[in-house]
Amino acid sequence: MSFSAKVKNELCRNRSQKDCCAFAEIYGIFLFSNTFTEKEIRIVTEHELFAEHMKMLLRRTFHAGFDDLSGNGSASKGIYLITDRKVIDSILDHYGIDPARSLALHLNAALLEEEHCREAFVRGAFLAAGSVSSPEKNYHLELITRHYYLSREVMALLLDMGFSPKMTIRKSNYMIYFKESESIEDFLTKCGAPASAISIMEAKVEKELRNRVNRRVNCETANLSKTVDAAQRQIAAIEKLIGCGVFDSLPEKLREAAELRMEYPDAALAELAAVAQFKVSRSGLNHRLAKLIELAEEAASGKRGSV
Repeated sequence: MSFSAKVKNELCRNRSQKDCCAFAEIYGIFLFSNTFTEKEIRIVTEHELFAEHMKMLLRRTFHAGFDDLSGNGSASKGIYLITDRKVIDSILDHYGIDPARSLALHLNAALLEEEHCREAFVRGAFLAAGSVSSPEKNYHLELITRHYYLSREVMALLLDMGFSPKMTIRKSNYMIYFKESESIEDFLTKCGAPASAISIMEAKVEKELRNRVNRRVNCETANLSKTVDAAQRQIAAIEKLIGCGVFDSLPEKLREAAELRMEYPDAALAELAAVAQFKVSRSGLNHRLAKLIELAEEAASGKRGSV
């Protein structure tokens, strides 16, 4: 089951306590349905729990039901219709919709003055035309509608509710969306899916922890690689000095450093300084090993500098 389906399951279990909220929720479903006209209301979904939820809302609010499509098999496709003109007229009248005055679909914000009704409306809209990505992948929640004015008016409603959504056009549809995890968490909490919001928080914490561990491992790997490369250069320089026959004439401090490095070829400077039988700091040891590299380069070029 997708994360979006889990969210909708949680929303469907959140029943509106007040009648005004039930009317607001199914209003959101109607406005974001596939068809909402004076001739037909059509909602297409394969989400069974949502289908049962909106059937319950329709009975509770308008004491009606969806058309029986069992005879032609359409019900298996998740198509839910209302074609009874009396029921549709009752719905249009309740929400102040007059098709004779305007062909465009609008939001009647006067019906959503209470915050709890707004939250119920947004819940219905999301159930009908919303989706949210799994937080394991990315953060994205969207509402889709074909209606220009409706998209602008719902956008204004969300802004008034304290959200900060964005809008774009995708394939002739208007998409209201959120990209920030905190905004999605707040949206789901207000809609009635706090458990899903917590799931996003947990996924975010886990993702941040994983990224932090990966950064640390990468850093330690890079440091180890640098240590190994430096040690190999130092060992090569020492072997070159031995091969040139100049090693035995080096000052005692340099020979001690060289012998220590050859004894512990993989150790970091701090580790070398810690096990040294002579007194030397990490920086002092680094200076001596750097001097050995310098002398090896001089020996290779036929020169011998001051040691």
